[in-house]
Amino acid sequence: MTTENVPLLHTHWLTDSRQPLDPEQAAQTVFFAINGEHHDGHAFIGDLYRKGVRQFVVERGALTPARRDELATYADAQFTEVDSSLQSLQGRAADHRHQLRIPVIGITGSNGKTIVKEWLAQLLADDFVIARSPKSYNSQLGVPLSVHELDEQHTLGIFEAGISRPQEMAALEAIIRPTIGIFTNIGTAHDEGFRTRKQKIAEKLRLFIHAEQLIYCVDYTDVDEEVRMLLKAVNADIRLITWSLTGKEATYQLDQRGNQLLIRRGAQTRPESYNLPFTDAASVENLIHCLVAIKTLTTLDSPVLQSRLNRLRPVSMRLELKEGINNCLLIDDSYNNDIAGLQLALRFLDQQNTRTQAVVILSDVLQSGQREDELYEQVADLMRSNRVTQFVGIGPVVSRHARLFPESSQFYADTNAFLTGYAFTELRDAAVLVKGARPFSFERIVNRLQRKAHGTVLEINLDALTHNLNYYREKVGAQTKIMVMVKAFAYGSGSAEVAQLLQFHRVDYLAVAYADEGVSLRQNGITLPIMVMNPAPETFATLLDYGLEPEMYSMKLLREWGRFLTNASADGADVPTRAIHLKIDTGMHRLGFLEHELPEVIAFLTAHPSLRVATVFSHLVGADEAAFNAFSQQQYELFVRCSATLEAGMGYRPTRHLLNSAGIVRFPDFRLDMVRLGVGLYGVESSQLDKAAVQPVGTLKTIISQIKTVPAGESVGYSRKGMLDHDARIATLAIGYADGYDRRLGNGVGSVWVNGTYCPTVGSVCMDMTMVDITNASAAEGDEVIVFGAEIPITDLARQIGTISYEILTGVSERVKRVFVKEGN
Repeated sequence: MTTENVPLLHTHWLTDSRQPLDPEQAAQTVFFAINGEHHDGHAFIGDLYRKGVRQFVVERGALTPARRDELATYADAQFTEVDSSLQSLQGRAADHRHQLRIPVIGITGSNGKTIVKEWLAQLLADDFVIARSPKSYNSQLGVPLSVHELDEQHTLGIFEAGISRPQEMAALEAIIRPTIGIFTNIGTAHDEGFRTRKQKIAEKLRLFIHAEQLIYCVDYTDVDEEVRMLLKAVNADIRLITWSLTGKEATYQLDQRGNQLLIRRGAQTRPESYNLPFTDAASVENLIHCLVAIKTLTTLDSPVLQSRLNRLRPVSMRLELKEGINNCLLIDDSYNNDIAGLQLALRFLDQQNTRTQAVVILSDVLQSGQREDELYEQVADLMRSNRVTQFVGIGPVVSRHARLFPESSQFYADTNAFLTGYAFTELRDAAVLVKGARPFSFERIVNRLQRKAHGTVLEINLDALTHNLNYYREKVGAQTKIMVMVKAFAYGSGSAEVAQLLQFHRVDYLAVAYADEGVSLRQNGITLPIMVMNPAPETFATLLDYGLEPEMYSMKLLREWGRFLTNASADGADVPTRAIHLKIDTGMHRLGFLEHELPEVIAFLTAHPSLRVATVFSHLVGADEAAFNAFSQQQYELFVRCSATLEAGMGYRPTRHLLNSAGIVRFPDFRLDMVRLGVGLYGVESSQLDKAAVQPVGTLKTIISQIKTVPAGESVGYSRKGMLDHDARIATLAIGYADGYDRRLGNGVGSVWVNGTYCPTVGSVCMDMTMVDITNASAAEGDEVIVFGAEIPITDLARQIGTISYEILTGVSERVKRVFVKEGN
């Protein structure tokens, strides 16, 4: 054990033990064991040592005597002991940055950071060799990992910095040390972490205390005031490059007229004119930041800059997991391609172990700044370390380096050649990553590989799901286990995909309602313990075959399970130990043993030692309502008493769990050994005490199939229920009650979100279609419509029809295609 710094700058830095490593890469890796809010990296040192990692940065506070003894057994491993592994990582990244004398753009603000960064990289790719943050990698951990990739071959760095509370920006400033700053805007994001909006602005401005120039919009008056009052006080020499769309005094005056943008510098009499590829307000603001930054960095003339603007496309900031043809899973990352982003996408591909093959379809990597042979040797190494079974390279450059890849790899000159020459029928049961630089138009490949469905989709945000899991983990603490409910198709969200993510994040248990749900999870590669809440004798053999653990709630069921296990044991051999879960009825009066039945339960279990009680649990009747707090207290006391009776009779203590999602928030003192996380994971904080803490996970989307103008006095839909009292534009949506849009939402009870406008339903909801009044909305046929999501919370829909959020979630039909989205980090 040493406390000195080890020479790590030219090694592979690792903070996630789940990332695949080949032996050669492992030998060059240093693992920073971070003791965070939701995990302890020190617990995985042994796993990494067995993979070949020998350099570790560890935290003194995490080194208990037992852990020191463990680390001492790892021969030839080198441990650097620090106070904080994260701060050590940040410090090393800052040292690395300070060795490089190249211009760096640092971007912060409330919104638009990633878009501005990506568009700048596209617009400046012909002039600079650029290193940039992958996707939205802007956190305390993401920034140092991003800046570590900066090296002498690059001529420009572009990094974004995001913060959520005070005192965070100082570390990021030291790492990025921007020469040019961009402050995009100020809004409500992360307001809860700061006392005032001014405090948030001041904290973000810390990124620019050593910058030479700062670009921002003076129309944000509060930003302008803080820049001139605070930033100039600590960085008097900084050059302020300002712009305005409202005529305020600024370096650049701008005027938008439709898709035309006029830009004038100072007293310049004749403005430059640009045609904008996007005209919505947010995109225009982001484009102006890019234009001003380009004028600050280069001397590009207007025609060249216009030609580059014409090539801009919307930025995809997330990976999308879709259903593919021939039982494939499709990971769509088809709009950009760089090494950092490729590493992130491969990590996500590795998590999709429900398929027998891992296939990567990759275009040439453009503007990397690396020598071709070095670059594609690195790409080939990534394919090997991530256990890619088939590699497809598209483009002249990657094809030139085919010798670096396995013989089974395939190469095509361009996307057309791939689409006409690839044997799509032979691609089966695979997880397929499609990742390409924009000029290769890989969206055509995605369209060919994607399973076709009608225009209604349920979009599941895996990052929101992870956020919600971490919120509840923080509520219960590291010592309390978590069982997650994935019954009913994971509350409509897709069981296998959700379970994969939960397994990746190392939850302790899963729970399903029926055996066939557990079988499906096992068939999709889930190895976590799974409790089956409604076992039936006819499924006992299935439980045994797939390693599923049944809930026992009655003596009849318990005796049947014991008899089955005895009969299943061949030739009188000892019955192997099998885990069961005992349910106690403390007041729900649905299923479960009553207190007076426990002596009989104990006697049976004593006579059948092969039945091991893994957990004992009960269910709170009214955890979501304060009116029932006293009854919940009674339930808790009864459950603790019953658990103690069982423990005394059996001679051991099973894991105890009582709390559901609402109970975790309302009754933190009742958490015991484990909690059961259900609807809260999916974005519904049913206790109503901390609604803003969880994020909506599902967004139900559909499209407008047809629009027509219907005069007043006419009717819309069956039985003439939708009588019009005005001339109306009526849109027919590709969703109905067969998709899960409840009939009770018809006739104006429900509304949908159409391009920023709430539009009420008209007439009855049909089986496959719904009509809405879009008179006040700007819409066209084919436009996307939000049925529920951030704009229309499912709690609102449930309230409108007198039901609960569970019904809305689980009611989305399985015929509705699920699309899983994840930010690149």
